[in-house]
Amino acid sequence: MTPMHSVCPHDCPSACSLDVEVTDGRLTSVTGDPTHPFTQGLVCGKVRAYAERVHSPLRVLEPLRRVGPKGGDAFAPVSWDGALDEIARRWRAIIASDGAEAILPFSYAGTMGRLQYYAGHALFHALGASRLDRTICISTAYAGWKATVGRATGSDSEQMVGADLVVLWGINAAYTSVNVMTLVKQARAAGAHIVVIDPYRNATAEVADEHLAVRPGSDLALALAVMHVLIADGRVDADYLRRATHGYDRLVQHVKAYPPEWAAPIVGLPAEAIVGFARRYGASPASFIRIGIGLSRHDNGGMTCRTLACLPALTGAYAHPHGGALLSSSETAELDERVLERRDLLPRPAPRRINMIQLGRALTDERLAPPVRSLYVYNANPAAVCPNQSLVLRGLARDDLFTVVHEQVMTDTARYADLVLPATVSMEHLDLYGSYGQHYVQLALPVLEPSGQARPNWDVFAELSRRLGAATDHYAKDARTLVEEYLASGNERVRGITWDRLLRERWVRLDLPRPFMPFADGAPTPSGKVEFYSERLERAGQPALPTWTSLVEGPDNAALRARYPLQCIVPPNRFFLNSSFSQSERLRWRQGAPTVLMARSDAAARGIADDDAVRVFNDRGEARFAARVSDATRAGVVVIEGLWWHRFHPGGRNVNVLTSDRETDMGGGPALHSNLVEVARA
Repeated sequence: MTPMHSVCPHDCPSACSLDVEVTDGRLTSVTGDPTHPFTQGLVCGKVRAYAERVHSPLRVLEPLRRVGPKGGDAFAPVSWDGALDEIARRWRAIIASDGAEAILPFSYAGTMGRLQYYAGHALFHALGASRLDRTICISTAYAGWKATVGRATGSDSEQMVGADLVVLWGINAAYTSVNVMTLVKQARAAGAHIVVIDPYRNATAEVADEHLAVRPGSDLALALAVMHVLIADGRVDADYLRRATHGYDRLVQHVKAYPPEWAAPIVGLPAEAIVGFARRYGASPASFIRIGIGLSRHDNGGMTCRTLACLPALTGAYAHPHGGALLSSSETAELDERVLERRDLLPRPAPRRINMIQLGRALTDERLAPPVRSLYVYNANPAAVCPNQSLVLRGLARDDLFTVVHEQVMTDTARYADLVLPATVSMEHLDLYGSYGQHYVQLALPVLEPSGQARPNWDVFAELSRRLGAATDHYAKDARTLVEEYLASGNERVRGITWDRLLRERWVRLDLPRPFMPFADGAPTPSGKVEFYSERLERAGQPALPTWTSLVEGPDNAALRARYPLQCIVPPNRFFLNSSFSQSERLRWRQGAPTVLMARSDAAARGIADDDAVRVFNDRGEARFAARVSDATRAGVVVIEGLWWHRFHPGGRNVNVLTSDRETDMGGGPALHSNLVEVARA
């Protein structure tokens, strides 16, 4: 059987090119495309098991109307026309009584396909609905990164093969980007030394040559101390600093305040270890740093990413064919999202913004005017993924909130819906894919017929557009027209990438030089250079130079630590991706159970043994886990991997009842990893 082509749609930097097989209308095999230079034939265990998602017993196969209490399973079938007519009728009434801002869309990266990701934006803009600030993942990291180098791009990951040193900083690539691990292994075979910087010994740290187990939220302190050593030892590239950077003289004086001896107690490493890493990093410009988004999810996350972006400028690694750094490649192509987003349809003045990480506040704040009267959810599962989860669930349970959820499977959020609409999976519709971890554009055609009555986002919003008489010209376009307009919006880097070529070749690399070194001679900042000193940050009331700030919920908060002495981070596990794949019985079995990783000394002090049932709690809530007692984490730090749906979690509540909806220092993102908790036997 000849495999058909598809693309992994999920929120992962790999955007894997897939070979799939279909037998009698059912998906039977998913493997990586061996000809794709980044995928190299490898996909994660989640996607290899994709047939279970496509044919899940939890698939929503027809439109449903709630007939029981919110949060339950009581639904009855309704026709598509009946459901869409009801949405249009209810929205007209809400607009008449409270205004369009009483309607709130909620979506994120349930699919990374450009057409389906942006499918609803034009309609909600044309209606004048509240705008959603989609901050839950990248906004903090990008704000910090751009303050230094101007754009969310960086060195090509493929170029780490040939580096002398590869640093995986805050990225558990073995779980979250397996194709990066392929490149890491190839780099090591070519002679690279591999360093992992992460608060606990995860699967990626296990295979590194060196693991620096920093305290959560202390990456900024480590980076500042590395800067201090590089400058004090003269391990900097004077030519690069002169021609390609801004503010170096000010930085020299500034980082004198951050010696390794200062950083050591904050980071939790001996000063000698910090010096040793800094000198290794400064020994060659052929050093490649691959940075994870997760380290930005601390109170100081924006400044952390800004500071990490400075390091390759000090050593000149940005100008080395196998050096530099990458946080994200999402803005490398410079495509104009406005073609799909249609911000030109917004009324003036523009409607209010609501930060998605504070959904609980938006749904429960009686002072909000107008109140949110209707919530439309697609590409997202806020009942599981939003922080301050107890408040979110209280808001979703409102009887006067008209909630519509367009979804593939019956998620935690869908159980709170008044109407549930069946959605196609990626293999059942057409879409165009970029990536935030590699440099290839891909087109995926449907390889399966839609399950039941499932429809893609675009088709549903087109029907609502017709019923509401809003943005009808936009939704009259077909998929090919949208793809062609979107590709035409980009710069020379998408030159030659056309609909016909994508149909023929499946994937096409952006028109980039090899090697790709976007900051070799400067950066797209106001000064045209890599900015150690940022006037933009200064005008915004932020420190103009990389500067240490401690965590709101961290070791320096003595009053809170007296009650909740343990730092808690919530990184991904192996078999789920955010809340996706938690629906899979097979993957839940492989993952085992929701666990909390504890140091032996912390467990002993609380009378906790391995596999004991425990409760983890703070002022925001309480969740139950099985204890995993290990030396993989340090004393004072507990690790809760993965995000289980509430219904599959002991006690019916997942880890996000513990996390805060507090904003970070930049970009409005969440401090999901800055949590203080206590653990006790259940």
